[in-house]
Amino acid sequence: MASYESVLDSIGATPLLRLTRSAAGLRPRVYVKPEWQNPGGSVKDRAALSMLRRAEAEGELRPGGTVVEVTSGNTGIGLALAAAHLGYRAVVFTSSTIAQEKRAQLTAYGAELRLVDAFVPKDHPDSVHAQGRRFVAETPGAWFAHQYDNPANPAAHYATTGPEIWTDTEGTVTHFVATVGTGGTISGTGRYLKEVSGGRVRVTGADPLTSAYSGGDGSQKYIEGAGHFVHPETVQDLWPQSLDTTVIDDYAPVGDQSAIDAVRWLARTEGILAGGSSGVALAAAFRLAEHLTEDDTVVVLLPDSGRSYLSTYFDDAWLTANGFTAPTAPHWSRAENAAGTGEGIGTRAAAGAEGRAVGAGEDGPTVGAYATPAPYVERGEAVADAVRRLAAAGLADDDVVLVVHPRDGRVLAPHPSDVIGWTTPARLRGAVTVAEAARRVGPKLGRGLALTHPAVTAWAEADGEVALVLDQGRVAGTVARRRLRPQPVQRAAEHAG
Repeated sequence: MASYESVLDSIGATPLLRLTRSAAGLRPRVYVKPEWQNPGGSVKDRAALSMLRRAEAEGELRPGGTVVEVTSGNTGIGLALAAAHLGYRAVVFTSSTIAQEKRAQLTAYGAELRLVDAFVPKDHPDSVHAQGRRFVAETPGAWFAHQYDNPANPAAHYATTGPEIWTDTEGTVTHFVATVGTGGTISGTGRYLKEVSGGRVRVTGADPLTSAYSGGDGSQKYIEGAGHFVHPETVQDLWPQSLDTTVIDDYAPVGDQSAIDAVRWLARTEGILAGGSSGVALAAAFRLAEHLTEDDTVVVLLPDSGRSYLSTYFDDAWLTANGFTAPTAPHWSRAENAAGTGEGIGTRAAAGAEGRAVGAGEDGPTVGAYATPAPYVERGEAVADAVRRLAAAGLADDDVVLVVHPRDGRVLAPHPSDVIGWTTPARLRGAVTVAEAARRVGPKLGRGLALTHPAVTAWAEADGEVALVLDQGRVAGTVARRRLRPQPVQRAAEHAG
């Protein structure tokens, strides 16, 4: 049994676990590296300690100083843990959309949370990044970790994660699969494995389907900590300096539903509870393993534990509210994965057509039964062009049309964050700009929600007259309040009749 002089000394040296039941039928050996065995609960402990120690060595962080970071949670937790042990103040800028479990862990370590939800580009003065930088500039003794561009981030994995994998597989590893967030983990680990193997190890970047890293449209996704989101008003998309793209041999785009299926399946077949970004890596690894042989060894890095997501990916109510389907055995070669770039809009009637909505049919009719398709116009589109296009598609004057932020090469139906409002062809004809015609959108409702669900019955007139209907987190349709309220039971009876 190992003993350590401090909690910081216990960071790293996580084991490899071979998958058996979930990998049954696959020829290569598949191992996962459970990084939640680090004291802070994620792979980010490694980078956090590395960045902090370098800042101390270079005189950027001094006794009594303040550690500041912008993060989706895990790096902030690692820094907060280290700051607590070393006596620094920790201030973390993040979004209220991160899992509640992460927020609670940050405050448990004594970190101060600054929640910023402004939907603006990174260089906007109201963005979470801009507010973090401004806080550092105004606070004496503050140090900004800035994991995205800090060379100590990938250096941590070159020095520890890569050598651990090489040693623990006795040099037999042939494929390394990891998600791409800041790029530090995959770049540092991948570079070491390539160097020590003479280039034999191949590195796969597992990436959310819409992530810009793998050629997606940059729209939001539901998996925290993986991929690259690009705000629609971004002028120049700057990728992290921590990411070395030359290390990555190929990318594997994975949909949110497939990632959620993967981690829930892993828990139920292996007894391994992993987080959402782990599901992205797992789905990509199983797809890869289908084409390998008995001579191959695949190592999949699992960034954090599912304990941080019990209120989201492992919660049926959350799945239902966001339009995801019930957990099933994942089909690793389903169309969205095999194509490499994912399904385009309209290739299926609904994104979740292959699964049953959680709770569907158990409490009567669901929101999805009342939804109508969601045609959309882009904010910058000329009004006359939009009106002609909608008329050619056969839309009536009072049909609901969404107004969305523009995205080049849109991969899936719009994410709710891309929706500005709703309008009608009639309103558009009287408007100078498309944006001028937009009305407020009501609540977001998963297609599987029963009409008796509180999210439906609590829908007040002041919240807006048109709600977004979600299928796998994307806007698959809309529904007018008058169709569901104020007497949902009566409406359900009318629909059934």
